[in-house]
Amino acid sequence: MTEIQPPLAGKVALITGAAHRIGAQIARTLHDNGMDLALHYRNSVQAAQALKQELERIRPASVMLLQADLNHTDTLPGLINGISTHFGRLDLLVNNASSFYPTPMETARIEQWDDLIGSNMKAPFFLSQAAAPLLRERRGCIINLLDIHAERPLKNHPIYSIAKAGSAMMVKSLAQELGPDVRVNGIAPGAILWPEQAITPSEQAKILSRTTLKRRGAASDIAKSVLFLFKDADYITGQIITVDGGRTLQQ
Repeated sequence: MTEIQPPLAGKVALITGAAHRIGAQIARTLHDNGMDLALHYRNSVQAAQALKQELERIRPASVMLLQADLNHTDTLPGLINGISTHFGRLDLLVNNASSFYPTPMETARIEQWDDLIGSNMKAPFFLSQAAAPLLRERRGCIINLLDIHAERPLKNHPIYSIAKAGSAMMVKSLAQELGPDVRVNGIAPGAILWPEQAITPSEQAKILSRTTLKRRGAASDIAKSVLFLFKDADYITGQIITVDGGRTLQQ
């Protein structure tokens, strides 16, 4: 009896910031659908190794790890070359890695600007540039993870909000630059996972009260959106899907 192959068997994805949270869930979802993975991490080596072991128990030799500080843009072509050497192809780039923390206007520092703009704008742009030749060969796809605060700035987070707004324009600009061979889209999550910087239960309740669905989403909601844009959206490019339970509908 012939074994049925997963729908994306043989295809390869690079996911940045893949060791935990939304990035790790995207990795699991794409792997479940047959993709081989290049998983980038910066400092979370133990989490990255644990995820690799978890996935390779299901399908051996299906995951490679890439350690890098993506703000060092001179190293990005080397990451892509490593994927080309290891897997021989690249079909999907998910720009998920991101820095997030408050920078009130009165105390914001140039170092914070460089870090937040770097991780949310500069690195995704130049990684996309480095990956473009491989993606063109496979008529591949780029997906940027954005934020609803690209449109509605978050109080005390002006630099982060500016950076995500730039990343949203990057989706549209790169769709024009790389078409027709490479599709480029974005996903803007709302209340999916609470920030690693603790917020109080009352703050959480206030955020959820502003959603139409009155509940928090899950990392799997974002991962399924990534899967849709890559697998089933051949005629969608330059678009941003908002996954926020209706929060941006509220005044």
